[in-house]
Formats: sequence, structure tokens, C-alpha cells
Amino acid sequence: MVDLSHLTSLPVANNVAWVFPGQGAQAVGMGQDLAAEHSAAREIFEAADAALGVPISKICFEGPADELTRTVNTQPAIVTHSLAALAAAAATGLITQRPAFVAGHSLGEYAALIAAGAVSFDDGVRLVRERGRLMQEACDREPSTMAAILGVEPDALRAICAQHGAHVCNINAPGNITIGGTASAVEAASAAATEAGASRVVPLTVSGAFHTPLMQTAADGMRQVLAGVAFSAPVMPVVSNVTAQPITEGSVLAEELASQITSPVLWADSVATMAAAGVTEVIEFGPGKVLTGLVKRIDRSIACRNVGTAEEASA
Repeated sequence: MVDLSHLTSLPVANNVAWVFPGQGAQAVGMGQDLAAEHSAAREIFEAADAALGVPISKICFEGPADELTRTVNTQPAIVTHSLAALAAAAATGLITQRPAFVAGHSLGEYAALIAAGAVSFDDGVRLVRERGRLMQEACDREPSTMAAILGVEPDALRAICAQHGAHVCNINAPGNITIGGTASAVEAASAAATEAGASRVVPLTVSGAFHTPLMQTAADGMRQVLAGVAFSAPVMPVVSNVTAQPITEGSVLAEELASQITSPVLWADSVATMAAAGVTEVIEFGPGKVLTGLVKRIDRSIACRNVGTAEEASA
């Protein structure tokens, strides 16, 4: 079992937040250089393989892509890479302070909770694999899809979705919102959004409509799984996907993580919450640069850094 408790005992940097990406950030080869060059990262990948009984490190490093993009593998893969990047950055001395807040986008909330000491790495990575399995089952049971809508305000898009039987899934940044539902509902809402002045509509290649009521069976299943997990109070406040407010008590985490599956991800509001509390620097740990890109769109005054490769993790 990997011990990450040293992260929570670091002195606090009151102006810093750590953030962790969600599904869609994955790419074959992710984390391979980290594991090769940093023993702390390698230990995280080895711990994931042992905890899951699945060679998740090999799937990250070598693919194939269709295996990595299976939700049941994608979710633990991204969490593992994120924590490996964080562990490497701490080991090299790049990270010498803990943040005022942690936050993760959707799946990334689990990585945030592991970093904050609310749940062990082994338990966290097992939970996200089960989350991936339940969400894939829900997708298979009732086919659905998602689309990114650019250039329409949240309230206007909520009204459009309500009219056409679709749902708002993620409010990522100003003018960057994801909707989901059945294919026909998303198609109708997308057309209406275009008529309402959307600058762009991008159909997404996803398994289904995450963060909508169509995931209710997955949320119910996850609620049962989470009931058996003893969460600790997070040492660093975790900004909730569901409410965009900081969570400081372990007792509410099971319900947060179950509700999250059917609730919109309030990412823009989460970043605004952290900025209002004095955050001026955000570090994204994991594959890709999606969240730092969104943060720059939400608040240009926030300095952003990425740690996802061996080079980026070096002091």
C-alpha cells in the first residue's frame, strides 16, 4: 500500500490549488516517462496494478487505445497518472507546500480526495474502477451521448435542454458547457442552441451522458459501494463538483460522490470559489492540460502550471 500522508503534512500555501483532470484526458503512453525516471511515480503505478489485479500501468504505457478508452480502465488510469505525477513532484522537491484547496473535474474528484488524505490510494483506485464499470453498464442499458455547446449562457442552455429533454452536464467555463441525453434529445437541443446563437456545437465521442439523470442506476450502485468506505476528513478542503463549495468533513463524501454521477459538474463556479478565497496559482496533476486551459478562460489572473510528464515533475 502506498503512503501519501507526507503530502498532507507539508506547510500550507494559501494561494495555491491543486486540480486533477477527468475522463477524456487519457492518451496511450501516459505516465511511462514518469515511471521510468521517478521511483515515487513508479511505486504509484505498481500499487495500482496490485490493488486492481489488472495491469493498469501496461494499459497506460502501451495501450492499445481501445483498451485504455474503456471507461472501466480509463477512470483508474487517469487517477493513477495524476497521483504518480504528484508523488514525483513531491519527491523531486518541486512541491514543498500543500495547497489551500484541491479540486477535480468529475472523476478527478477522487484523485483530489486521495491527495487530501480523505481516502487511501488503494481504496480510491478501486472505487473509480467500480465507478467506471457502473457507468458503462448504465451507458449500455440506455444509449446516450453528449455535445459541447460554445457561446450560450448557462440559463439559456438550461431552458433549451428542458424544452428538448436534454440536460446540462458540465459548466466548464464561460461559454463552454456540455449537454447530454439521448441522441435525439442532444441533436434537438444542439440545433436549438445553434439557433440561439451558439458559436459552435461539438458532438463528443463518449460512452454516454455522464452527469445526467440517465446515470441514475450507476449513482444508486455507487451509493451502495460508498456506504462501505470509511472516509477521513480531508486535510485540504475539497471543492465539490456538485455545489462548488469546499468540503471539510469526511461524513458527507459518500453522498457527494454518489450525487456527482447525476449532477452537473460546476467547474467554472468551483474555480471562482477558489479565486475568491485567495487562490492565485493552480497546478494540474495528470495527463493533458484541459483544466489549466479552462482556468485561464475563467480567470486570467490565475497562474497555471501542469505536472504530467517526467520533465514537468522535476524541480
